[in-house]
Amino acid sequence: MYHNNSIRILTGNSHPELAQAVAERLNVPLVPVTVKKFSNGETNVKISESVRDEDVFIIQSGCSDVNDNFMELLILISACKTASARRITAVIPCFPYARMDKKDKSRAPITAKLVANMLTVAGCDHVITMDLHASQIQGFFDIPVDNLWSEPLMIGYIKREIPDWQNGIVVSPDAGGAKRVTAMADKLDLEFALIHRKRDAKDHDKMELLVGDVRDKVAILVDDMIDTGNTLALAARTLHEKGAKSVHALISHGLLSEANMSMIEELPLVELVVTNTIPQRQHQDSCTKLVTIDVSPTIAESIRRTHNGESISLLFGEWAETTSVAVI
Repeated sequence: MYHNNSIRILTGNSHPELAQAVAERLNVPLVPVTVKKFSNGETNVKISESVRDEDVFIIQSGCSDVNDNFMELLILISACKTASARRITAVIPCFPYARMDKKDKSRAPITAKLVANMLTVAGCDHVITMDLHASQIQGFFDIPVDNLWSEPLMIGYIKREIPDWQNGIVVSPDAGGAKRVTAMADKLDLEFALIHRKRDAKDHDKMELLVGDVRDKVAILVDDMIDTGNTLALAARTLHEKGAKSVHALISHGLLSEANMSMIEELPLVELVVTNTIPQRQHQDSCTKLVTIDVSPTIAESIRRTHNGESISLLFGEWAETTSVAVI
């Protein structure tokens, strides 16, 4: 029997494994939810237990079939709102449409802002996400947004799992990630390097090392997202050609929707480390270099602290760095 305003965790079809792991860490059972489609493609949701006056957390990631998964999230939020939930928090480990965060050319949509509006209109009171592609997305909301970082988990992994990391250099594959790699390099007390991607006279993509010397060093390539894998391939080859002792890639969101896993297998890369904000089981079967870090402890702790009205700033520092990194 639940007392008033207890934690209630729901999930759609995007990443039930992560939701189950979070629920187990909190020792809270998942609320039984049936999410299916009618023959014409419309989404139908049925919540099998009462959520009246409860603190509801809906875990739904923006992974494959993004539009279907996002629509499931909106309908679940709306269903909980009309069922008189006290507070509804959308836990979105990988925020959908995060790359469309600005108007970079004429008539381009700012779809991340549209996503924010839709979540708010559906009845969402609070959003928890992880490693937003652009931090200004938080400003698209008129409700509280907590952007968790995988950086402390990555730092813990580097210190525990990468041999000779003290002789390393943290590398960004583009200028947009410079702030991310400099922050990580400072915490590891390492140097950083910056690669610039450009096209040559024959219209071929190539990369040029602008800042830093990687020769005879352990290159730690850091980025927030990998989709096709083309940037990773170019960066890994460039670092290898420049004399890096070894290359390790650490990426927050492993979308890998168009990536050729056999191509990644053949890269001069020791490992590709991603988090499980996106399901990785199907990719792990075809790539031995793929390593997955479990973010469920961080998400579970953020839910617990949110429910109890505690600060979650500890999740950005020593708490996460000293927490044992679970590799799936």
